[in-house]
Amino acid sequence: MNFENMSIWCWLIPALVGIICGILGYLLGKSSAKVIDNSAEINSLKASNTKLKTDLAELNNLKASNTKLKADLDACNQKVIAASKAVPPASSTNVGTSATAASFAAGAATSSALAFDGAAAKAAFGKTVKQDDLKLVEGIGPKIEGMFKDHGIKTWKALSEASLEDCQKILDTGGTRYKIHDPASWPMQAKMCYEGKWTELMKWQDEHKHGKL
Repeated sequence: MNFENMSIWCWLIPALVGIICGILGYLLGKSSAKVIDNSAEINSLKASNTKLKTDLAELNNLKASNTKLKADLDACNQKVIAASKAVPPASSTNVGTSATAASFAAGAATSSALAFDGAAAKAAFGKTVKQDDLKLVEGIGPKIEGMFKDHGIKTWKALSEASLEDCQKILDTGGTRYKIHDPASWPMQAKMCYEGKWTELMKWQDEHKHGKL
């Protein structure tokens, strides 16, 4: 009996080994067949990488050009500023001397017409009047004058050019206690101050108490 069992194993073991070897060979052959050829994709990626490097080099060149243009622009601006501050030499006025003299005379006349005449103002108001004293405008007191000066309106001329909306906005910054004030006439009064129309201003203020239209 033992001899028979040994005979069976003698031919069974080689058979099993052969079968196993065959299966392994089949599996190895199948796995090798599944190897993917990535050479085309690799070549495409290399080409993309080369293009990106080229684009990067061009971008760097553009940055360098942009930096140079900014430097040239700054230099040009500095030259313009310097030229605007420079005073032209006397020789440059040789051309058109007559026209320049006439223009200067007209400008001088206008300037003198708008020049502040403290004596005339004092005669009209019966007191010394300080130039650009906003309190001379009926309706404006020390605190309102301070509010207007804080907002850049420091002269009669500036107040005469301010709109009613601008004046009201400045008043609103002071809170509800300034709601009773009406700034509608303030630019007009300031214009009369600026132009030295003291008699007209006095007459208007006499007819309109508290500066109300």
